[in-house]
Amino acid sequence: MSEGESYAQRPALRGTRHMASAGHYGAAHAAFAVLEAGGNAVDAAVAGGIALGVLQPDIVNVAGVAPIMIRMADGEVWTIAGLGHWPAAADPEHFVRQYNGAIPEGILRTIVPAAPDAWITALKRFGTMKFGEVVQAAIRFAEGFPVYPLLADMIGVRAEKYARWPSSAEIYLPGGKPPAVGQLFVQADLARSLRYMADEEASALARGGDRIAGLEAARAAFYTGDIAQAILKYHRQEGGWLSAEDLSNFHSPVERPVSVKFAGVDVYTCGVWCQGPVLPQALNILDPAALYAAGHNSPDYLHSVTEAIKLAFADREAFYGDPNFVDVPMDALLDPAYGAARAKQIDPACAWPEMPPHGDPAGFARPPHAREGIRMLDGVPSGPPRDTSYISVVDKWGNTVSATPSDVSNDTPVIPGTGLCPSSRGSQSFMAAGHPSRVAAGKRPRLTPNPAMAVSPGKYVLPFGTPGGDVQSQAMLQVLLNMTLFGMDPQDAVEHPRVASYSYPDSFEPHTYLPGRLCIESRIAKETGDDLAARGHQVSWWPERIWRAGAVCAIHADLESGILTGGADPRRPSYAVGW
Repeated sequence: MSEGESYAQRPALRGTRHMASAGHYGAAHAAFAVLEAGGNAVDAAVAGGIALGVLQPDIVNVAGVAPIMIRMADGEVWTIAGLGHWPAAADPEHFVRQYNGAIPEGILRTIVPAAPDAWITALKRFGTMKFGEVVQAAIRFAEGFPVYPLLADMIGVRAEKYARWPSSAEIYLPGGKPPAVGQLFVQADLARSLRYMADEEASALARGGDRIAGLEAARAAFYTGDIAQAILKYHRQEGGWLSAEDLSNFHSPVERPVSVKFAGVDVYTCGVWCQGPVLPQALNILDPAALYAAGHNSPDYLHSVTEAIKLAFADREAFYGDPNFVDVPMDALLDPAYGAARAKQIDPACAWPEMPPHGDPAGFARPPHAREGIRMLDGVPSGPPRDTSYISVVDKWGNTVSATPSDVSNDTPVIPGTGLCPSSRGSQSFMAAGHPSRVAAGKRPRLTPNPAMAVSPGKYVLPFGTPGGDVQSQAMLQVLLNMTLFGMDPQDAVEHPRVASYSYPDSFEPHTYLPGRLCIESRIAKETGDDLAARGHQVSWWPERIWRAGAVCAIHADLESGILTGGADPRRPSYAVGW
């Protein structure tokens, strides 16, 4: 296919008023309804983001994580971490004594659930609406929505896991078996939990409280009220570590993002508590002129992109962790001169056979951590995703939101009576001695979900993101290059074929590692794959448009014409809605 010819099966959605693009069509519609009702982008993103926890309950949880990036019309960019920490009672040595250094599935990998606080923090600081107004769609979906194919497949593959806990089986295995496509999926307890939060807000307003007081009441319903008490009761009964203080004292920090400039575009990501800086690190390593000259998805192009990702992941493994606990040389890692030095470690004719060594930013000294716990797997990565979703929104006032809510429901029990799985993101911590993201009380795991935003000053704003675990930053990088270097619209950019490296320890327990593995979607020419294999990449072919390659959503907001152009990846049930 020649350069400039479209791969897209769907048309790019264009409008001039407001737009949402999300990992499920119902969530995009929930956000759009709020925009139509007069809410701003933040109100809409919260509505859609909470709805994703209902509509995609296998990969997003209302009580999970929700990193959020917000750019208001004044041009200021902010992040809300939306990531909880290990309980104060967490004992990493317990994993050593009882589980040989593994972090087992179940209640012990629970961290403080952050998503409710993150969404409410966004509403308080940047929104205009009440919690009860934005949660209505999520409540309706929780009362029942038709099962779609990917949800049916994912629950079916994980049926034995859901069956371990009666409270989970009751929801995910109705009648003792996985739900079928088209069957109504009902989460009555979750509907009651969300309605209770809205009712507590309404009570505060009836007592004369303002909007902020109402939002605080909705938050208290979760973190100190009946929902908190149900969570704490279950943890006491089952030997969990969460305490009342862990819940009541939790607040999501509001911070500035990290950023780099690439090809004249400012690219913003969340901080080093997640894998967000992998994307700007890779951009600093890559030469835009050389990539363009190589040609889109040519062997030279894909080799350069893959090797840059591997170098960035090597630094992720060596340095990234909760900056409240570890010293991370973030400024040095994002220094363009450091990126240029790392670029010299790419051999154009030969792939690194494994994850490359980490860099030495500005002489930062750290001893290599022990590699126990890093395991090898043969074959193609398999099994369902431990995954995520995404939502982006742009409103008529020029406010923009990019958010990546997440958390699976098959590796931890539903809290009886609530419909909620408090975040099991402890699965993204490590137990290797000296690892910057080793388990510690009060410490956050190194999160994979990482929303992003690209801004070309005076020209456009582009919120974008994806599910996909460790593939997220890779898919986001390729889509961003498609748009910035090759002029693709968002829909064409997200539908083009992609590659994904697995040559690093996986972020999820048990942190498996496939040295040299490069998965390639089959729409890329076989000759290209053969060339990459000759350079040392361990090539494995994926089918076309596989969900494992991510499902990127994006909205291009043209600041000069006012035209909004949305893209939503058909690899999953993603859709854009707007006009």
